[in-house]
Amino acid sequence: MKALLVVAHGSRREASNEEVRRLARRVKEVAGDRYGWVEAAFLELAEPSIPEGIHRCLEQGAREVVVLPYFLSAGRHVSEDIPAEVEKARQAHPGSRIRLVPYLGAAAGIAELLLVQAALEEEG
Repeated sequence: MKALLVVAHGSRREASNEEVRRLARRVKEVAGDRYGWVEAAFLELAEPSIPEGIHRCLEQGAREVVVLPYFLSAGRHVSEDIPAEVEKARQAHPGSRIRLVPYLGAAAGIAELLLVQAALEEEG
């Protein structure tokens, strides 16, 4: 089974963290059979942490965990901090496949998504 870990920054505002958790649940619904488990995790200020999120995915039976940074640009968190946390998890779970994929802002469809979102404002 493959799991998806959606990694956000984390916020002191719990409602923002819960928004990310709701997103993870929606992604699971849309993903169908592509991912047997979808979890949210946070770099800082909220739980679970990235290593804890990866551990949860593995506890659910995942043989592969895909870590997707829910960030729009490749700042220090994306380029250094998240890869370091993922590497810690790889060290802790040497028999598991843990893949870090490009951050959300690097997605090919992000420009189109921005235009769709802008059009919603025009309609309202």
